[in-house]
Amino acid sequence: MKKIAVILAGGSGTRLNAGLPKQFIKVAGKMIIEHTIQCFQDHNKIDEIAVVCNPIFKYKIEDLVARNEFNKVTKILNGGSERYESSLSAINAYKIEYTDCHLIFHDAVRPLVNQNIISNTISALKNYDAVDVAVPATDTIIKVANDRIDSIPNRSELMRGQTPQAFRLSILDKAYKLALADENFQTTDDCGVVVRYCPETPVYIVRGEESNMKLTYQEDLFLLEKLFQLKTINSNTLSKEKVQSLHNKVIIVFGGSYGIGKEIINLARNLNMKAYSFSRNENNTDISKHEDVKRAIDQVLKVERQIDYIVNSAAILYKTPLTHLSYEEINNIIQTNYTGMVNVAKESFSALKKSQGQLLFFTSSSYTRGRMNYALYSSTKCAVVNFMQALSEEWRSFGIQINCMNPERTKTPMRVKNFGNEPEETLLKSYDVAESSLSVLADNFSGQVVDVKLS
Repeated sequence: MKKIAVILAGGSGTRLNAGLPKQFIKVAGKMIIEHTIQCFQDHNKIDEIAVVCNPIFKYKIEDLVARNEFNKVTKILNGGSERYESSLSAINAYKIEYTDCHLIFHDAVRPLVNQNIISNTISALKNYDAVDVAVPATDTIIKVANDRIDSIPNRSELMRGQTPQAFRLSILDKAYKLALADENFQTTDDCGVVVRYCPETPVYIVRGEESNMKLTYQEDLFLLEKLFQLKTINSNTLSKEKVQSLHNKVIIVFGGSYGIGKEIINLARNLNMKAYSFSRNENNTDISKHEDVKRAIDQVLKVERQIDYIVNSAAILYKTPLTHLSYEEINNIIQTNYTGMVNVAKESFSALKKSQGQLLFFTSSSYTRGRMNYALYSSTKCAVVNFMQALSEEWRSFGIQINCMNPERTKTPMRVKNFGNEPEETLLKSYDVAESSLSVLADNFSGQVVDVKLS
């Protein structure tokens, strides 16, 4: 029996107050609905995908399907003002095409559904005609009447529903026919319709996960971004497949003569990459001068004809109160840490557009909160994140990925110079950050701040 994923994307996002439906908000370099469709596109048991959306935004779905080459998406259907109307749109479309099939409904704004949840849902359809995904209720649930607690149900008997919800088409069609004939029918989710109108059909529960969250409120965006970061970090090791994908790739590292930049160069060469290092000390390359950056890129292009990755790890840190810094030192920090970053980005554009490559920056944990005695360094590292996020959207249509590494305290010459000796066990090794950086370059995401932490 065909397994068809139905992505419900008809919501207006009014509670988020974001100015556009929440499924079209970008997280981790892509629209939320793109991440969601990708989950089902990648699953080997899903035969087809249908997207149900507001007709006004049909053109956006068509565009993202074509751009991402989502070849499993065979239908883009008109949704309704209520959720059940969107479900009915899919039911009516597929009962014309198939005698029977399995429909797997999923909220477009749950982009972190994983392959295990989808697999377990599909497996449950072998024995059940209706399947829900849920997680245990962790908070106490209270029943309220007239603004007072009426009763407190037993929490051990309560769960919180998620999606996917999966059904045999014929069962769900029957349930909705009965529901629509009921003048007292009230909007509910699809499992609720089956439970009420086909009580003889058991609804099996598949265990979900807390990370399979639904974007509803503005505060959820921050959590969703962090969960995508965690997802990135978990895959942030150099697998055999990633090593093979890096073979013979051309990489430039600005700031490659010491610290993390030097480790990236060394590791890249060990992985048979074509690695080029540029810095003030090594070859008189000053990233605060756009002419120096251009000359370095042109030099590599003349030899290699293509550049796949450009990394900027160059930065200056003076652990000194602002009032004690000379204007020459202040200018040096800003010109290297900020203007230099802008120069690297601007001069990298043409080469990375041609190769569909990636630009990688470095921030610091101080970007989330300015640190006393290095206010300029902290503020420029905050600017790196904001710049990366904005540029990743500007350049996305050109096929350029842009990400930013955020390592915890790392033992580098710059850190030793400013902080002196520190317990080795409290610091990351430059090699570990370099390995994580190359792993990010070998991956397929953009617009992310990737945390690297001590294991």
